[in-house]
Amino acid sequence: MDQDVAVSDLSKDRLRAWLRILKVTRMIEAELRERMRTSWDMTLPRFDVMAALSRVSEGMKMSDLSGVLRVSNGNVTGIVDRLVTDGLVERRAVEGDRRANRVVLTPEGRVLFDEMAAVHERWVDELLSPIGAQGLETLRTRLGRIIDRLEETNG
Repeated sequence: MDQDVAVSDLSKDRLRAWLRILKVTRMIEAELRERMRTSWDMTLPRFDVMAALSRVSEGMKMSDLSGVLRVSNGNVTGIVDRLVTDGLVERRAVEGDRRANRVVLTPEGRVLFDEMAAVHERWVDELLSPIGAQGLETLRTRLGRIIDRLEETNG
């Protein structure tokens, strides 16, 4: 019986940890959203699209971009439309496929993204500053174990 109680307590502790992870994630995300909005009139989804494009100099097809971001093509299309309007990305025809477009950062988009990424990194550093080097290593390792388990389970 004592083992069942211990397992139950551990289960409750894991649930509390999950709720704490969610709360911290939501609070940090809300803070980053507000800072992005006030600093650059930028949303996190647009920043995420620019981040994905920044890693691939030749750009990405819309379907690849939605796959990387794990959102629907429709969601990506709206975000890309706004970035095109703002002059931060452009669509280029894919040779041999009249229906497909490749989305690339414009030179202006690259400059702005590089600026935003540097500031974003400083903000995240500031927001996570209560955790020291050893705590960060432990956190990354433990969260990595969870990721590994979920990737094994979900293939």
